[in-house]
Amino acid sequence: MEKWPIGVFTSVDAGLGVKLEVARDLGVPTIQLHAPHKSTRTAENAERFLARLREFGLTLTCVFGGFEGESYADIPTVTRTVGLVPAETRGERTREMQEIADFARLLGCSAVALHLGFVPHDTSSQLYQEVLQVTRVLCDHCRGNGQTLHLETGQETADGLLQFIQDVGRDNLFVNFDPANMILYGTGEPIEALRKIGRYVKSVHCKDGKWAKHPGQEWGQEVPLGEGDVNMERYLATLNEIGYSGPLTIEREIAQEPERQKAEIGHAVRLLTTLKAKLA
Repeated sequence: MEKWPIGVFTSVDAGLGVKLEVARDLGVPTIQLHAPHKSTRTAENAERFLARLREFGLTLTCVFGGFEGESYADIPTVTRTVGLVPAETRGERTREMQEIADFARLLGCSAVALHLGFVPHDTSSQLYQEVLQVTRVLCDHCRGNGQTLHLETGQETADGLLQFIQDVGRDNLFVNFDPANMILYGTGEPIEALRKIGRYVKSVHCKDGKWAKHPGQEWGQEVPLGEGDVNMERYLATLNEIGYSGPLTIEREIAQEPERQKAEIGHAVRLLTTLKAKLA
């Protein structure tokens, strides 16, 4: 595969990604997939999906897990509802994430990813130890499938994420780096964070955002690629520095406005193509 193939975040029947037809129309070679609903995750549907990928000339690079009941309404709601940190849903969601990994295996995909949730800052707390253990369980399940597990950035600082990965102690645990999330959550300057955790970055999102007035207390604002505070040229230059050559996956989370979403992703494809020619 070429260096930095451009991709888009897609969905079948769940999540904020675009439909496969949009990826085809945009002429990109790769996609990430938001895992479909449980009823859709069958061997028969996997074969159908693979046939469509072949028809559209698309390569699947990562399958993302997500769960019913998650809400990104504001930062406190994310803390309560997202990922495998909330104790009341952890067991059920862990089993579902294992099922998602198994579905990804049917698709021939060797990377699965998720938002783990807000990892506790107190590394001596019982909750921190519980989150470590559930992550180990998931890593071990993925290893049995020949897969890596990627944690999406956002909820933790780079230092906190580094500490967590080292404490988990599994060599198939990596990072899906989303620079805008660092800004949206107020957890750190993305270029600095990318340099710190670069050795663990195995997949990325290309997304842009603007800082909130009170970072970490309220949401920043997601904006079209190139119009925010990430600085996409510096971002790609830093990916070059750390030796990342994998897909540049565009994510634009405005699924409720499909025409605008497609147009803005098209703009992002053109921007990344220009920057690639300059830097790759």
